[in-house]
This record gives sequence, C-alpha cells and structure tokens, in this order.
Amino acid sequence: MSVEELVKTVIMALMPIFGIAIALYTVRIIKGPTVSDMTLAVDCLSYDVCFFMALLAVYFEAPFLIVCAICLALWTYIFDLYIAKYLERKELGE
Repeated sequence: MSVEELVKTVIMALMPIFGIAIALYTVRIIKGPTVSDMTLAVDCLSYDVCFFMALLAVYFEAPFLIVCAICLALWTYIFDLYIAKYLERKELGE
C-alpha cells in the first residue's frame, strides 16, 4: 500500500466522525441555552468545516479548496470578534 492510498483511506475513515460532529454542533446551535453556547457551537462547526475542506483538498488534490478553507477560518475569526464585542457592550450597559 502506497502512502497516497493510506492517506486516502484515513481520510475516508474520518468522514463519519465529521458527520457526527456536524450533527452534534447543529443540535447545540438550535438548542443552545445561551448566546455563548451557540457562538461556541458555530465556531466549532466552522473550524471543523475548514479542516474537512482541507482534508477534501488533499483527497481530491484540489488546492483551491485550501483557499476556501482559509477564507472560512478568517470569517469565523471575525465573527468571534464581533460577538465578543457585542457581548462586552451588552454587559457594560452601553
């Protein structure tokens, strides 16, 4: 078995784990009792999707998916900053 076949086999073995994680994060987004819980679930979901896209880029040998994953990770980071600023302003009473 070559290294390429081994990598593709490992990536295919990880697919169900990502599916379960995405389902659990979606449930937490819908049922989250606080805004912080929902924000954390969106963060985890976004970063998992970024990693999943990177794995797909390796699997399909498509480098443009890496660019999309980086853009999604940056968007998620900006979302974190926006939510943190919103929650901080809300706590200060402004």
